Amino acid sequence: METIQGIKRTTSEGLFEKAKTFFPGGVNSPVRAFKSVEGSPLFIKKGDGCKIWDEDDNEFIDFCCSWGPLILGHNHPAVYTKIVAALQNGASFGAPTRLENELAELILDRNPFIDKIRFVSSGTEAVMSALRLARGYTGKDKIIKFEGCYHGHSDSLLVKAGSGLVTLGESSSAGVPEHVAMDTLVLPLNDIEALKKCVAENKNEIACAIIEPIPANNGLLLQEKTFLLALREICTENGILLFFDEVISGFRVAFSGAAEYYGIKPDLVTYGKIIGGGLPVGAYGASKEIMACVSPDGPVYQAGTLSGNPVAMAAGIAQLTECAKPGFYEDQAERTTYFVSIINAYAKSKGYNFELVTVGSIFWLSFDGKKSIHKADEINPDMTGFKNLHRELLNRGVYLGPSGYEVGFVSSAHSKEILETAAGIFCECLDVIF
Repeated sequence: METIQGIKRTTSEGLFEKAKTFFPGGVNSPVRAFKSVEGSPLFIKKGDGCKIWDEDDNEFIDFCCSWGPLILGHNHPAVYTKIVAALQNGASFGAPTRLENELAELILDRNPFIDKIRFVSSGTEAVMSALRLARGYTGKDKIIKFEGCYHGHSDSLLVKAGSGLVTLGESSSAGVPEHVAMDTLVLPLNDIEALKKCVAENKNEIACAIIEPIPANNGLLLQEKTFLLALREICTENGILLFFDEVISGFRVAFSGAAEYYGIKPDLVTYGKIIGGGLPVGAYGASKEIMACVSPDGPVYQAGTLSGNPVAMAAGIAQLTECAKPGFYEDQAERTTYFVSIINAYAKSKGYNFELVTVGSIFWLSFDGKKSIHKADEINPDMTGFKNLHRELLNRGVYLGPSGYEVGFVSSAHSKEILETAAGIFCECLDVIF
């Protein structure tokens, strides 16, 4: 089978050339530049249900879902209606609104892991604020993070592992001072002995250990539950706050996220993406005792002009009301498993070195066959296979995020019929690239 002719990109290409005169690299977030795949980025015009259309009127089944927030798909009627109703009363006040109470109550009534919550405007802001809270509450400066987990672009967390066995972090971005990176201890995932050694060597200096309990920004690095339980135990024994970054996994694998999925209680948790219903929202939460440290009750300062924005709160209320309905997450997982199983069975029957790894309604394209991958350095850095598959899928009307390290998402708008169609296209594309 030969590669089919590429999709028309004339309008998108023209818009991209103009965008490069306005923005660094022509984009407002780096991965959108399509540098990891072929061609110029597509400029999206509209979305509806599980589909999107670009400025050249190409139609795609969308598995990016705005990188995760759109668990109900695009332009969901309940979300749309709630947003329009909120807008009719004004877009922003910089003052408390009833909608903030409603969204907080909707979350806290169904979440046994946190007592209070603070809304912000992004996942990065949520993590940055919660990290300050961890340091303020404990009076300690150092933090543990794990290689392969992404926590947004605040300075303390744009850090990679040092050379050899040294756990002291090194800046992974220009502009991050080395003295900031030095307080971040970077460890491999799924390595209990390395964790114990690090804690012993930094006794009484570590404020928190931050982890994506389901790491989904650098491949889908599913952790063994024994590791997460050991992490919980070691943190408890050493007075270290366990910090779950659930910006992706929160409200995605269960209403209360990976904490509910694994049955493990964190001390601090951050959310984002899904709680905004497609609009910019983040949040952090903890026990009453820890949250009492946050201004204006306590000495840890954090503020935001658009925090609790009424339109974003309205979108979140509409979306989470749907997510809270009985059977929602079971149905999501069942349809995702159906989709993934078709493709994996086909790849296996053909002997292709390919597998979709999945949890809940998240999936990731692994070109390492059946290899079990728990750590970032276990991923094959050669992304040629992904680049070729991305091209073939795009040409046949399936849209994935343009990076082999990123995951895909299934929304409630992806019916079994649509998923069966998409799975057939996947199998056809696998034949091309293999």
